[in-house]
Amino acid sequence: MTLDDVADELYGLDPGEFVEARTAQVTAARENKDRALATEIGKLRKPTVVGWLVNLLARELPDEIGALLTLGDALRDAQRHLSGPDLRRLNTQRQQVVRALARKAGELAAERGRTVGEDALRDVGQTLHAALADAETAEQVRRGRVVTAASYSGFGPAGLAVVQGKSVKSEPAATPPAEKPGKKSKKKSAERDRDAERAAAEAELADVMSQADEVRGELNDARTELEQARSTLRAIDHRIEELRAELEHAEQERQFTRNSEKAAAEAVHRGERDLDAAERRVDEARRAVDDLG
Repeated sequence: MTLDDVADELYGLDPGEFVEARTAQVTAARENKDRALATEIGKLRKPTVVGWLVNLLARELPDEIGALLTLGDALRDAQRHLSGPDLRRLNTQRQQVVRALARKAGELAAERGRTVGEDALRDVGQTLHAALADAETAEQVRRGRVVTAASYSGFGPAGLAVVQGKSVKSEPAATPPAEKPGKKSKKKSAERDRDAERAAAEAELADVMSQADEVRGELNDARTELEQARSTLRAIDHRIEELRAELEHAEQERQFTRNSEKAAAEAVHRGERDLDAAERRVDEARRAVDDLG
């Protein structure tokens, strides 16, 4: 198995499975006496959630990612030739495609039981924009080897923290030259083991630091959401108080109107009774006139 094969497997995993799987691959390489490969595997960094999402897109939607990166080639060509109309048209197309892919990343994560926030999806979009701005970065995205989110300013060369190309070439890892048995050989073997262990420890440190940054970012997001929720709650409580006051006023008006209705009903009843009496008197007066001829 080559480093390229191992990287393909590891960077297709959920971030929560990465460290254990990497350790298993390092152990397997050592058991196969391939210390150089073990060292290189130990250097592979655990991807953040954003890196995993971009890698997921590269694996699940290679055609769409390929089309997007081809668009990046067209954008760079338009920029070199200062083609304003082409740049405007391609930039519009870029925004639409990137937004659609970012949404799709969220859907792919949901299919795997992971819920990702809007901030993560925005970072996915920024990483895709960065890939469009730089051919080397685009290749890393195409291969699904992204470690963490990238950002860019304008449209031009952009950096991206990914697995370096030299660490994921498809050629088999070089086998160290055979050495004569003896103290010198044993010493070099021990040094290689220490180098592999140190590389694995450094990668683990990078993973832990990355996780800490991720947790710190999630904490900041949670604090922002908490403050927004509290602000909304205060506004709702204020509105409830206003509605209660309006309800109390409405109930008072209702009682007043009910009293008015009762008084009006009584007035109607009296009026109908008085009208009946008046109509009877009219009939009596008419008969008296008729009797007088």
